Amino acid sequence: MFSSALKSISSTNITANYSISSTQTSSAGPWKIYDCKKKSTGKPYSVFVFDKKALDGHGSSLGRSSASAFKRAAEEVIERLKKEASSLAKLRHPSVLELVEPVEETRGGGLQFVTEAVTGSLAALLQEKDDQERSGGVGGRSSRYVTEDSDGVRRRRELEIDELEIQKGLLQISKALEFLHENAGLVHGNLTPDAIIVNAKSDWKISGLAFCGPSEGSNKPTSFQPISLSEVLNPDPRLPRFVQLDLDYTSPDFVIDNNFTTFADMFSLGLLAVALYNSPHRSPIESHGSLSTYKRTFSSSSTVPSASNGFLSSRPLPKELVQHVLPRLITRRPAQRLTAKEFQESEYFNNVLVSTIRFLDAFPAKTPNEKSQFMRGLVKVMPSFPKTVMEKKLLPALLEEMKDKDLIALILQNVFTIIDLLPSARRVFAEKVRPALKATFAPPPKKDQPPERDPTKDAGLMVVLEHMSTICNNCNGKEFTDDILPVVYAAIEAPTPAVVDAALRGLPSILPVLDFSTIKNELFPVIAAVFSKTSSLAIKVRGCQAFVVLCGGTPDGQDDGLDAFGAAKKKPSSSSSMLDKYTMQEKIIPLIKAIKTKEPAVMMAAHGVLRVVGEAADAEFVAIDILPILWHMSLGPLLNLKQFQDFMDLIKKLSKRVEDEQTRKLQELSGTNGSTATSNEDFMAFGGVSGTTFDTNGGAEDDFESLVKGKTTRTSTSDAFSSWEETPATARVTSPAPGSRSTTPAFSWSSPPPTQTAPQRPSLNLVSVRAFKLGNELVHGVGDDFQPMVIIFFDTDAGLFGR
Repeated sequence: MFSSALKSISSTNITANYSISSTQTSSAGPWKIYDCKKKSTGKPYSVFVFDKKALDGHGSSLGRSSASAFKRAAEEVIERLKKEASSLAKLRHPSVLELVEPVEETRGGGLQFVTEAVTGSLAALLQEKDDQERSGGVGGRSSRYVTEDSDGVRRRRELEIDELEIQKGLLQISKALEFLHENAGLVHGNLTPDAIIVNAKSDWKISGLAFCGPSEGSNKPTSFQPISLSEVLNPDPRLPRFVQLDLDYTSPDFVIDNNFTTFADMFSLGLLAVALYNSPHRSPIESHGSLSTYKRTFSSSSTVPSASNGFLSSRPLPKELVQHVLPRLITRRPAQRLTAKEFQESEYFNNVLVSTIRFLDAFPAKTPNEKSQFMRGLVKVMPSFPKTVMEKKLLPALLEEMKDKDLIALILQNVFTIIDLLPSARRVFAEKVRPALKATFAPPPKKDQPPERDPTKDAGLMVVLEHMSTICNNCNGKEFTDDILPVVYAAIEAPTPAVVDAALRGLPSILPVLDFSTIKNELFPVIAAVFSKTSSLAIKVRGCQAFVVLCGGTPDGQDDGLDAFGAAKKKPSSSSSMLDKYTMQEKIIPLIKAIKTKEPAVMMAAHGVLRVVGEAADAEFVAIDILPILWHMSLGPLLNLKQFQDFMDLIKKLSKRVEDEQTRKLQELSGTNGSTATSNEDFMAFGGVSGTTFDTNGGAEDDFESLVKGKTTRTSTSDAFSSWEETPATARVTSPAPGSRSTTPAFSWSSPPPTQTAPQRPSLNLVSVRAFKLGNELVHGVGDDFQPMVIIFFDTDAGLFGR
């Protein structure tokens, strides 16, 4: 069906500038409705298409003379449909269908025009509702029509025409009629469900102006031509009924009295109201397109809709509608009928939900105080609204008002309430809310202009941050990174401490949505920069807690007295959202070490960071870098006893970990080399060294004889310990060769025999040894992994051993 229509409208301005869907969305009388998007902007619209072949099929079997008359009648229909589309351009009102592209003829003689995005006609929606009810409810039969989401996903259209939807729609239609009657001096003339279009925001709008004309007796200037009732009331069997006046919704003023006045539209409005509640959704008057049948209906009171027969509705009607409205609409006397304005003020619309919608429609005209008061109260009644009204009516209206900075915070409270209530929250958030948040709080930066501080925008940003869990539940990682993360960055870098605090508190909700690379390379540097620059103690504390979360821990719950928001439950971060060990050791610990303040709240927050990092860091890093920081902070003059004990507990815990790991490491090395530890006494048994006083290889007797006879000679080994406390003038350190270190402490030196008798300058040999105990002193060697504390040397010329 669409292929033939598409072929007939090829090479037109509309098809050149718009991408038209191949699937029909709905229909409205003779018009087929298709979704379309403007190629230059991608904005959604709807195109109404009339295919002339819909007329040709009815006249194809007629004779020559009849075919000529039919051709003239068909041309009249085409002109009437052109008038219908062009009238939309003349009548601009919020409750009249908005024309975007004027009507144009297609190559095949058809017509088309572009309007605002619509869901469909009321007639199509009611017919679909009837089909569902006959099939056993909403779940019995799927919608025949589909819509396409912004991401290209096609889904069945959902229907929800309940009491509030009907009240809202009738109210909007009455406003359009008021505009036609009072401002333009026009009569619609064919107010039927086909003439009412439901747009994408669920607003009901008037269209179908093919029979619209000036009211009799009206003195208002108009370009509309008068309607000849004698012509339009005679049904032509050669033409399809959808291009002719629908007698089922026509007033007796037209058919019986031949009067073309605005009161006729109010009679039609009453019949429309009954049809909305009726089952099936039809007018209580059924003429089957016959004037005689219509006139017979009004010849008997039993066949005329009235209060006595329940207005011929198969279902009960609302009490207010029956008592206060319908008797003054469906009445034979035009003077007794309500005007469009009086209809709006009837008891039928006297409830808080309808009044809320009416207030929202008139929102721009309200005072700032009325606007803020309305926004505060709206959140309380929001759960009472139908889901479709919330999604299509309330949410778009609220987002449009976000241009008012003074209302941003109050508007967003209602926006997030709607998101929490909608079953289709993820789709709605992606299509409408997420782009609005990015445009409001993270717009493209202006060149050479730093961001301005805006208290009203900060208040809105606080609302966003407080609902971060809702945002994360309705975003995937890429969507969050592209649209929401810039908002988070703006909050972290905001000049208002409360906003920064709220942003950092939201990390437990944010991290699971992000990947490791984004956390490490984008999010962490922003937090670190703010932490290092801030002078606020509260932000220092919150920054430390953020580091704990980034490292995979949870804040220890210390009551620092700086949290004005109350303790929030934190979920442990998953391993995929934890920083790596390198970043913890090389990036976070230097930030903690650079803290200058001695404020206990900051110290205890830093204690939490050191606790988490200490559990993940290498034992050597803990011993060399973390424990000294802990000792330094533990001696802070402002800490109380409990806080000091917390530091000591952590110091003991980490020290025990270092001790255990180092012990295990040494035991593994000892087991690998097949040796056992050497005692201090074993080390002091230096072993036999040739040419020393400890040599027992035959030189002792000669030395003793020379000694007792007084013929002592100075040797390299005499009195080896006589200069133990002397300090040599110079010393030469001999570094051991790589890989020569033994797991068992060893001590050795060599003293080559003197080659000449002349006195030589003392030379020193240093020994590379491991730690051992000499007397009551702990002596460290100068091996690869040790720092020298006591240096052991031996003077080979003077025979001295010293330290």
